Amino acid sequence: MPRIRGASIGEHHEMVWADLAEAMRQLLVERDYDSINMGHLAARAGLARNTLYNYARDKSALVLALTERAGRPTVERVAAIAARSADPAADRLREIIEAVLEAFTDQVVQLMFRPGLVPPAAEEPKGPDSPFHAIVAEVENVVRDGIARGEFRDVGDVHLAVELLSGVMRAGAEHLGRDPGALAPTVRAAREIVLASLARG
Repeated sequence: MPRIRGASIGEHHEMVWADLAEAMRQLLVERDYDSINMGHLAARAGLARNTLYNYARDKSALVLALTERAGRPTVERVAAIAARSADPAADRLREIIEAVLEAFTDQVVQLMFRPGLVPPAAEEPKGPDSPFHAIVAEVENVVRDGIARGEFRDVGDVHLAVELLSGVMRAGAEHLGRDPGALAPTVRAAREIVLASLARG
């Protein structure tokens, strides 16, 4: 029977997922994504290849699970920022923009943009279990709050407005994929565009 690390099976699995994420980061520095296979990941994470298939059926499923897990701390951070209802909505949005773009400096989170990672109908994780679905919901709440307080103009369909603004965030995230050192100017530009689109007058 394989040796269990950690105090419980659950803790063991979390440690393995952390090792797999780090293995993917290391491999992406060394080689092109398409040349990485399950054998490379298993070896780098210190797992038997057949054990790796207990975590995911193939590389795409593994990468999807890794991106979702890597996004969870950002969801928690965004939820905490959004919940600070005493703070101005604009201030909360500024912080959320930085938190989300900072997450995309992680190569594992960047992998969610890979074409064909999952079937085309679900190319980006958008379902209720997706971390990015939860972030969009939090942003919608902040925008609604800002409109109700008179901080933001009435944009009409808040869901549509936030969906369109998420295109700005995606462009920023993709830019960081090409230039991870450009976090500060990317955050600054994204804040200017998003807040200008919501400003009154």
